[in-house]
Amino acid sequence: MAENEHGGISIELEHIFPIIKKWLYSEKEIFLREIVSNACDAVTKLKRLVSLGEAGGVTGDFGKITVSLNSEAKTITVTDDGIGMTEEELRNYICKIALSGALDFIQKYEGTEDGAGAGIIGHFGLGFYSSFMVSDTVDVITRSFTGAPAVKWTCSDDGQFDLIPDYEPDGEIASHGTSVVMHINDEGAEFLSEYKLKEILNKYCAFMPVEIYFENVGAEKKEDEEEKPVNDTSPLWQKNPSDCTEDEYKDFYRKVFSDYKEPLFHIHLKADYPLNFKGILYFPKISSEFESLEGQVKLYYNQVFVADNIKEVIPEYLLMLKGVLDCPELPLNVSRSYLQNSGYVAKISAHITKKVADKLNSMFTGDRENYENLWRDLKTFVEYGSMRDRKFYDRIKGSVLFEKCSGGYATLDEYLGGAKEKHEKKVYYSTDKTAQSKYISMLAAEGIEVVLLDKIIDTQFISVIESANEGVKFFRVDAEIADVLKGDGDKSEIPAVAEVFKKVASEGTKIEFDRFKDTTTPAILHVSEEARRFEDMMKLYSMNGGEAFNVPGSEATLTVNTASTLIEKLADKCERDPDLAEKMAKEIYSLCLLSQRKLSSDELIGLLDDSFGILELL
Repeated sequence: MAENEHGGISIELEHIFPIIKKWLYSEKEIFLREIVSNACDAVTKLKRLVSLGEAGGVTGDFGKITVSLNSEAKTITVTDDGIGMTEEELRNYICKIALSGALDFIQKYEGTEDGAGAGIIGHFGLGFYSSFMVSDTVDVITRSFTGAPAVKWTCSDDGQFDLIPDYEPDGEIASHGTSVVMHINDEGAEFLSEYKLKEILNKYCAFMPVEIYFENVGAEKKEDEEEKPVNDTSPLWQKNPSDCTEDEYKDFYRKVFSDYKEPLFHIHLKADYPLNFKGILYFPKISSEFESLEGQVKLYYNQVFVADNIKEVIPEYLLMLKGVLDCPELPLNVSRSYLQNSGYVAKISAHITKKVADKLNSMFTGDRENYENLWRDLKTFVEYGSMRDRKFYDRIKGSVLFEKCSGGYATLDEYLGGAKEKHEKKVYYSTDKTAQSKYISMLAAEGIEVVLLDKIIDTQFISVIESANEGVKFFRVDAEIADVLKGDGDKSEIPAVAEVFKKVASEGTKIEFDRFKDTTTPAILHVSEEARRFEDMMKLYSMNGGEAFNVPGSEATLTVNTASTLIEKLADKCERDPDLAEKMAKEIYSLCLLSQRKLSSDELIGLLDDSFGILELL
């Protein structure tokens, strides 16, 4: 009988190397981020050892990374003056794929497996091999801080390597550190460009914690050209908010996002255990509701750029913001599937939502005047966020403002409080102050405020408010005849007038009679709030790429004012001059229609011709 066997899977280097070269990362440019990140780790480790008194032989200043381009030799070299490696460490960390020296270091010197607070980037083992996506040969020349002999390792893209112990460096490295020389292949030729390399460094390494210098070997230098790092080792988000000025926040925004418009305001995030992340979010100025609402939130890992707009970390409705988030608990080579199933990510998202709501509420209560000045810029963001997340609305509902047609702003509670005696829990709104001015003035005469909702998103947003506030209902000023507008007296139907309006009005228009306090208005055309909202929703759906619908015009009601002197004259003309009565009725109806919507070209021509015809009869 055969015995059970226990063993480990063996992977031959020459078999896995082609896979690494082709599939390790989706973007080839990532190679530079990975190699520079490793160099940054090497410096960070050495600084940690020095602080612990474990590197007594290290003297003088250190902490520098140099990225060198030699286009003639077709090489890109990344050199650091960090911890370096002994021959044994090189065999462990370079010759064996997927074994990360970062984890070993963290467990030994930081006392935790996850390395919280360590500042070590390399929680991964394959990053170094990204260099083979653009290289046919890679040299590693390294000297440990311990004083052990230097070592040189040369590997070709088929996985075959040569290792030279007791190597004598020819100026490649200092007394300690590592130099990675990548011999660029034909497929990576695009990276033998100073512009391209600086572009990648600016994208991924602009805020790494170790100074990075760039040199173009063989290129002419200006006499007064000063050598300076390409990165900022102390980005603003790493500082305490109390130590940052408004000018610094604005300068950082312009530098990172190249936006000439100043942001409305910012939120400086600094979450400690258990979330452990930092960042700054900016509210950009949105010129119009049709402007792209997509912002740019950059995700960093220990000051190393990872990606833009990771929807799993930032709630979708907050993606219109601009900013940076540094999340050291996330892996550098983060994947979508990881983010979608990470409890840490879900907590970050919830924390950010809460902080945004807290900021809005504090601005409202602390400086309402300034908050009102910003409201038209904030409104679209707040409405969209409330529509996407009911919890967000619940947090900020007390800070939601409505612009009054008479001027100024009011919260929902303030509006309803002032309207309690005349129209309890009803909110009257206008979508066009000019076209609906007659209705607004009629309500204003009775002391009723009208709020302005003149954006497409507004009518979708008020549905959220209605569902969250029992009994509250919004009505467009021309959706119904408010009870306060109605007067006393005879409101009976005048058959002849009803008949002539049926003749001139659009098919399906309902004719009713009522009596208004206002005697100057002969009639009002209105469409029910529910019918209009359905029509608006279908139009918005089509605008957003949905299937186009031929939305029929909503059924309208024409309410004739029996208190109007003009209607009295119309009734008289119906008996004495039917032709003129029809012209008058058509004119009245067209003017009522004009207050509801823009007239078609035929309708406008008809209105003008009828108006001129009536004038000729005078």
